[in-house]
Amino acid sequence: MYKVALVDDHTLLSEAIGGLVRQFINFEVVNISVNGKEFINYLETANSDKPDVVLMDVKMPVMGGVETTKYLSKYYPDIKVLALSVEEEEGVVMQMIRSGAKGYLLKDTRKSILEQALLEVINYGFYYTNTVERIVKQTENLYEEEVVLKDREIEFIKHACTEMTYKQIAEKMFLSPKTIEGYRESVFQKLGLKNRTGLVIYAIKNNIFTP
Repeated sequence: MYKVALVDDHTLLSEAIGGLVRQFINFEVVNISVNGKEFINYLETANSDKPDVVLMDVKMPVMGGVETTKYLSKYYPDIKVLALSVEEEEGVVMQMIRSGAKGYLLKDTRKSILEQALLEVINYGFYYTNTVERIVKQTENLYEEEVVLKDREIEFIKHACTEMTYKQIAEKMFLSPKTIEGYRESVFQKLGLKNRTGLVIYAIKNNIFTP
């Protein structure tokens, strides 16, 4: 049985989602927490009931989804986070993915998609749909020939996956902002990308950056 936990401050909604998950074959819900701090407290006392996947809300009181996902990535890397939120702004999506989330679903997702997402996160390590799908498609439509990245371009990509601004990246790499802009344009052109979120996803999928 695959173990699933839910972290969401909307109790009725999380109970309803938990009920759906319990209907899936080979899935069980082992914990429902109202925020990240409560969930981490649960993990620290749980024995065999640590979840395989966590359905994580983004905005919660006490300890939100981004902070909790970062904590799990560092201390419980085997637990996969699947964001489940009403937020669909690109910046929010990017924060969760950069923090270590393996997928991002909106809360109006169909039951069948939720089940598919859980299975693919467990079996393949990631699943993106809805808002993120259009971004991921950018990384799936790369040039057919192998993309060759220079060492400094790879260094730039790693920094771009953090919360640093391009100006801060320039300072970190001891380069001018204009040179960093050149790296950005070069990398985006080589990879067929249009935005920084797509770059983060590409870097994670190709083991350039690890949350």
